[in-house]
Amino acid sequence: MTTLRQSGRLTSGSRSRWLNADRLFRGGSGAFAFGIIVLLAGIGTLLFISSIPTWRTFGLAFITGTVWNPVTSVYGALPFIIGTLETSLIALVLAAPIGLLTAIFLAELAPRRVAVPVSFLIELLAAIPSVVIGLWGVFVLSPFLRGTVEAWISSTIGRYVGFLAGPSFGVGIFAAGVILAIMILPTIVSISREVITAVPNNQREAMLALGATRWETVRKAVIPFARSGIIGAIILGLGRALGETMAVTMVIGNNTRVPTRLFDQGQTISSQIATTFNEAGVGLQTSALITLGFILLIMTISLNIVARLLVRRVAGDGVGQATGG
Repeated sequence: MTTLRQSGRLTSGSRSRWLNADRLFRGGSGAFAFGIIVLLAGIGTLLFISSIPTWRTFGLAFITGTVWNPVTSVYGALPFIIGTLETSLIALVLAAPIGLLTAIFLAELAPRRVAVPVSFLIELLAAIPSVVIGLWGVFVLSPFLRGTVEAWISSTIGRYVGFLAGPSFGVGIFAAGVILAIMILPTIVSISREVITAVPNNQREAMLALGATRWETVRKAVIPFARSGIIGAIILGLGRALGETMAVTMVIGNNTRVPTRLFDQGQTISSQIATTFNEAGVGLQTSALITLGFILLIMTISLNIVARLLVRRVAGDGVGQATGG
């Protein structure tokens, strides 16, 4: 009986220790999660407070203004907002289909001896510093685009579509978009491949048992099941494209005018901050640059909120289709 009581006490004490450890773990992880929220709120608050002089001086006209002139203390953010959106959109249009098809090939079609090294090389691309990619863009990509892709587009399609007309210089909005597409490809491919690989095999086996081809199985069984994760991967890639700085700065041309053609030189919000903040005078110019950073933060947060709602809706539609609802 004594032994049983002792063992019972030991069991009770052990259980109590485990409960305390569980509470400690839960409280600690919750504190870290709350700390991230506080950090984000602190960054946003600091940027907003520092941007108050700009809002007082220009109001919402700062967002629609097209002139950035430190000499006359006139600042407008529209050229940089447009440059950011245009380069990110070009990157998304180029990288999303290539990334998705690559992920499908690696997850569904490629033999393991091919899929493993290719996946490693794609993930290794994400580890290359952006300044190195920028140097490659200046000395290799820009001359190539100027003499081939941009020249062909401006001489053919550009005759009928003014937005695609020349001249082409090899540096500008289009080159920056291509650089961004290369930089966000690893994110889209890696996450999409993991999501596709996580699709249960019974989805594939059911389609194959019904006589579907490999492509039909991927299109009708795998992609719908992994759709929300694929959209999330694309949105994460777009988020990186919005905030990329060094590589874009080196190939975009650094022109503060509103770009009206695909091959115009321009600026993004990040590149404008990177190229002018060190030389900015204390006062309104610094506040204007900080306001650009605040606008970029709002754009990124808004993008993530929209992406979250979109993924939730797509996931809900997928569940409804799976259950026949």
